[in-house]
Amino acid sequence: MPDSAQHSMNDTITIALIGQPNVGKSSLINALSGSHLKVGNFSGVTIEKTQATFFYHGTRIVIVDLPGSYSLNHYSPEEKITKDFLESRQYDIVLNVLDSTNLARNLALTGQVMDLGVKMVLGLNMIDEAREEHIQVNHALLGEILGVPCVPISAHTNENLPALLDILIDTARKPLCAPKRIYNDEIERAIAEVERFITQREFYDLQGYPNAHAPLSMRQIAILLIKQDSNLYAYLHDKPSYHEIIQCVNQARNALSMASGEHNIMRLFHQDAIAFAQGAGQESTTYPKTMLQKTKNMDALLLHKVFGIPIFLGLMFVLFEMTFYVGGFFKDYIELGFDELSSMLREVIVVKDFASLLCDGVIGGVGTIIAFLPLIVVLYFGIAILESSGYMARIAFLLDGFFHRFGLHGKSFIPLVAGFGCSVPAYMATRTLKNRNERLITLFVIGFMSCSARLPIYVLFVGAFFAPKYAGVVLFGIYLFGALIALLLAKFLKLSVFRGYEEPFVMEMPKYRMPNWRVVWFSVWSKVVMFLKKAAGFIFLGSVLIWFASQYPKSPDLEHAYETKKQAILESTSSGIMLSQAQQAAQEQQLWYLANEYNEQFLRQTYSGRIGEALRPFFAPLGFDWRLSIALVSGFAAKEVVVSTLGILYALGDDATEESVSLQQNLKDTISFPSAIAFIVFVMFYIPCFAATITFGREAGGVKFVVYLFVFTTIVAYMFALLGYFIADVGYGFFMG
Repeated sequence: MPDSAQHSMNDTITIALIGQPNVGKSSLINALSGSHLKVGNFSGVTIEKTQATFFYHGTRIVIVDLPGSYSLNHYSPEEKITKDFLESRQYDIVLNVLDSTNLARNLALTGQVMDLGVKMVLGLNMIDEAREEHIQVNHALLGEILGVPCVPISAHTNENLPALLDILIDTARKPLCAPKRIYNDEIERAIAEVERFITQREFYDLQGYPNAHAPLSMRQIAILLIKQDSNLYAYLHDKPSYHEIIQCVNQARNALSMASGEHNIMRLFHQDAIAFAQGAGQESTTYPKTMLQKTKNMDALLLHKVFGIPIFLGLMFVLFEMTFYVGGFFKDYIELGFDELSSMLREVIVVKDFASLLCDGVIGGVGTIIAFLPLIVVLYFGIAILESSGYMARIAFLLDGFFHRFGLHGKSFIPLVAGFGCSVPAYMATRTLKNRNERLITLFVIGFMSCSARLPIYVLFVGAFFAPKYAGVVLFGIYLFGALIALLLAKFLKLSVFRGYEEPFVMEMPKYRMPNWRVVWFSVWSKVVMFLKKAAGFIFLGSVLIWFASQYPKSPDLEHAYETKKQAILESTSSGIMLSQAQQAAQEQQLWYLANEYNEQFLRQTYSGRIGEALRPFFAPLGFDWRLSIALVSGFAAKEVVVSTLGILYALGDDATEESVSLQQNLKDTISFPSAIAFIVFVMFYIPCFAATITFGREAGGVKFVVYLFVFTTIVAYMFALLGYFIADVGYGFFMG
C-alpha cells in the first residue's frame, strides 16, 4: 500500500488504530504498511506496540496500533493504555477496526470512542468473510446512524484499502463533525442540563478545549464532565470556573443516579454503549439463520465436557513436543557450533586470560542467548496459530474454571506448561494474559515448574540415592510435586499479595478461521527481535560477570604449588627411559587427580567459592557443605552448570555428567540422604537461571520484581527443603526399603 516513490513532505497524519481482539488489526496494519513496521513497548510497560510509517499520495502516514481492548475501562493494562492514549489526543484521527461478521459486539467500543469527541473512521474488516457467510452489511446505513464514515474492507484480500486511506486523509483534514451518539432518556437529560449551564455561562476556559484549532462542542464537553474525564478535570482544576462547573455536574450526576437507580455512572454509560451497539448492529446487518452452525458443530466437539480437555491436552502435547524436539535439535547444533568456535579460538589466542574471557564469557554468553531462539520460535509459532485460528479463546474458556480456583486465568496454562521446557519462553508467553494480577501471579510461579535444565540434577541425585526400581516414580513425583506447589502458591499469592479486585472472565468466542500466515510470521519475528534487544544485553553482561567471579582472584601461590607438583610427577617417572603403557597410564592418572585437586582449590578461593563458603551457615540446617553451596550459586547462571560444578568440586573433572557412576558414588559417600532430598527440593524451587530471571524482570516490570522473585523463591525453596530434610531424616528407612 505505501508509495514506492520517496517524498519529503511536511503533511503528516497520525492515526490511532483501535479495535477489539480478533478483528484483524495486525493483518490490516501489515497490509497497509508492508514492511514499514517498528515494534517496541509502550513506555513503562511490556505491552507490545506496533507503529508503521509510510507515504501515501504525498502524505506521510503514521499508524499507532493500540492494544486490542473490549472497552475503554481499566480492567486490564491494555484497556488503560488505549484509553489514556485516546484521551491524550496525540493523533489526528482514530481508525476503529470492526469485524463485519459481528458488528453488534464491536460497536460497543465504538460507542465509547464516540463519547471522546474525536475524528473517527470505521473500517469494517473481513467483509469478504461476511459475504461468504451471506451476512449483509449496509455500511451506508450504519454510517448514517452513527454519523461516522464506514468503509467495508478486507485486510486479507486488500479490498478497499486505498479507499480507506483516502477517507482517513479527507476526514482528518476536515473540521470535526460530531457523531450522532444518542443516549437513553436519563443520560440525555443530564447531558442537556450540563450543556445548557456551560453554554449560558459562556465559560471562556471551555471554549478552546482541548486546543483552539479543534475545540469540542459544548455537548461533547458536557459528556466528558459527567463521565469525569481525568484530562478535562485536570485542565479545569486551577481555572476560576472549576468549582462552579463541578457543582452543576455533581447535581446532574446525582439526578442521573436517582433516575436510573445506578450509582456507578461509568457502568451506566457502559451499559448504554452496549445497548446502542446492539441497536445499530441490528439496524444495519442481516444474518442468515445457519451462519453459526459450523462453529457450533466444532465447539460441540472441542468444548465437549468429556472429550474437550483430552483433545486440548493432545494438541498441547504436540505443540510442546515440537518445541523441545524441533527447537532442541537446533539448540544442540547451535551450542555445538559455539563450542567448536571456542575450541578453535583457544588454540589460536596465546593469552590465557583473554582466551577464557572471549570463549567462556563472551562466546559462552552469546551462545546461551542464541540457543534459546529455536525454542522461542517454535513455541510462538504454535501459539500464534492457535490464536489466529480462534482456538486460544476456547482454551482459556475450557480451563478457566479450574485455574480460577487458584487465582489464575485459563490462559495461564500455556506459560505454566512451557515452564517444564524452558522458563525464558514461558515468561514471554504470559503476554497473552490481560489482567495484571493474574499475569504477575503466573510469572511468580512459573519457576516452580521444573525446566529441562534441572533434569540432569534430578537424574544425578535420584540415581545416586534411590534404587533403580524407584527412580522413575521419584522423578515423576518431583515434577508432579512442583506443579502442585505452583498451584497452591498461586492461591496463596492471590489471597495475600495480589488480593483485591478480581476481573470477571469475559471473552468472546471468535469463529474458526485459517491462520493468516503473514500475521503469524510477523508475530513470531517481532517476539524474536524483542527478545534479542531487551534480554540479550543483560544475559551477555551477566555471563561475563559470572565468568569473572569464577576466575578471580588469581592465586599465584596455588598455581606455583600446582606447577611444582606437576613437574615432580613428570620428573619422577622420566629418567630418560621409555615408559611402559602401564607407567604412562599411571602418570596420566596422577596428573588428572592433581589437575582436579588444583581446580577444586582454585574454585574455592575465587569470588564464587567465597560466596559458597559464606553461605555455609545459611545451609547448615540442611546439611549442605561448601561444595553444594557453590553448586547452587553456579546454578543461578544456568542449571546445567550444577552437575559440572559438582564434578570439579569432587575432583572428578568438569566433564562429569549426570550418569557418572563415580560422581554418584562420591555424592552418596559424602552427602546424607536427607541432605540429598533437601538439595533436590531446593533446586526445584529456587530462583531460575540468569537468562530466565532477566526475562522475568522485563515481563514483570522492573528490577524490584526481580528482588521480590529472589526473596519469594528463596524462602519457598528453603522452607520446603528444610521440611524435606526432616521428613527424609525421620523416614529414611521407609524410603530406602
